[in-house]
Amino acid sequence: MKIGEKLQKLLNKKYEPNQMRSQKFERYDISFKTDQDGNPVVLFIGVAGKDGRINGNRFVRVMIRNSEGEIIKDHWDAKGKV
Repeated sequence: MKIGEKLQKLLNKKYEPNQMRSQKFERYDISFKTDQDGNPVVLFIGVAGKDGRINGNRFVRVMIRNSEGEIIKDHWDAKGKV
């Protein structure tokens, strides 16, 4: 599974820092954790069970910054099934 343009656009927004956020995205349930700056860094996408846990795929965001804090590299790595 790849992260599409629409989902990428949603994940490029800033959210509350250090929070876990769950919502519906098209036909999938998604949950993502934000870092101290409010950027989503861990994404779970799939179908949520009765307990709220998502059965599907996990992605981790890689953000490499230079010494001034500017983002040099920003991409999502697929980490497998959850």
